[in-house]
Amino acid sequence: MFPLSCASAMFLRRVGRRLQERRRQFIKPMAHASQFCTFYLDKLLFGVELKGVQEVIRSLDITRMPLAPATVSGLINLRGQIVTAVDLRKRLELEASPPALLPMNVVVRSVDGAVSLLVDEIGDVVEVDEHSFEAPPETLRGAVRDMILGVHKLNDRLLHVLDIEKACQMVDVSETAGTGR
Repeated sequence: MFPLSCASAMFLRRVGRRLQERRRQFIKPMAHASQFCTFYLDKLLFGVELKGVQEVIRSLDITRMPLAPATVSGLINLRGQIVTAVDLRKRLELEASPPALLPMNVVVRSVDGAVSLLVDEIGDVVEVDEHSFEAPPETLRGAVRDMILGVHKLNDRLLHVLDIEKACQMVDVSETAGTGR
């Protein structure tokens, strides 16, 4: 091993700094990405943050509840846990589903506990970059607009990001409008 002179050591430090600067120019920092559990309602793609999803399951028997809000389809027994099932089509003011279509369950965790969101079809887990996030489209009106946090532009469609807490509210839209909640 040869001892380095002071000038050689300074030269090596300068070269090292230049190499680090070059690396920073060519290596782009990782953008923050989010994962969403996606599902379809009336051919529209919706998603909820994956960290808020407990599980996704096939259609289960629903026990109807008298005097429940119209958006509540009833209760399901999820391995001994009683979970409220919310008809997301009604909650988002979409057309009723065809009678032959059995809804799938996206069980999410809300502040009130587990809630099952009844959906038409389950999609995939999608990872999206935060830079593709935009405000809800102007074409969304009423209660739907309040429940959509925004959209992500995907290759062939829009991913509507659903606010889990607002979607899980058990009060009918017409009731919240009258009380000012």
